[in-house]
Amino acid sequence: MTKPHQPRKQARQARARATEAAIVEAAARILEEDGASALTTNRIAERAGVSIGSLYQYFPDKRSVIAQLLRRERAALLDDIKACSDDVGDALAAVGALVDAALRHQFARPAMAMELERAETELALDEEEIALAAEIETAIGDIVRRLDPSADAATARDVVAICRAIVNSAALAGETDIGRIRERVLRAVIGYLRPPAFSIP
Repeated sequence: MTKPHQPRKQARQARARATEAAIVEAAARILEEDGASALTTNRIAERAGVSIGSLYQYFPDKRSVIAQLLRRERAALLDDIKACSDDVGDALAAVGALVDAALRHQFARPAMAMELERAETELALDEEEIALAAEIETAIGDIVRRLDPSADAATARDVVAICRAIVNSAALAGETDIGRIRERVLRAVIGYLRPPAFSIP
């Protein structure tokens, strides 16, 4: 039985993988150009240049196509975050590289990213998506612990929430100056990880 939001079959041959990738990318382009309300399996198939029957060979419905697109984007973000940890020695520079990864993820295709943010709240996560989210959290935790050795899983989630809140707010406001957004995110993240000494009343 196909799991919720999973492709019907795993594409193994190059041609099959290319077809699956074309379907997912077609959904991405529709999302960023026309929004989720315009996304139907017929539109996706037409945009991908495949028959609706071919689409259903890979995906049972449009929600499974969106879920696969989410997996694709999360996997790319995870690779970027891991590169931050591997390639940067200095703790502050590593946090800066993490923020850069978040900004690239959001602003490479901002309209698509915002639509996926909305769609994500409506999809029940399957095992693969939960595992990807956990890997991302772990990778972020590895970076923030270089700046704050006491950081735990909750700290990593907080850093994600801080980045997401500022970046999404900027994107919704139509901001395009990535440098200014980066500066605000870094101030917030570093201030959270290295707060001035004070007592919580």
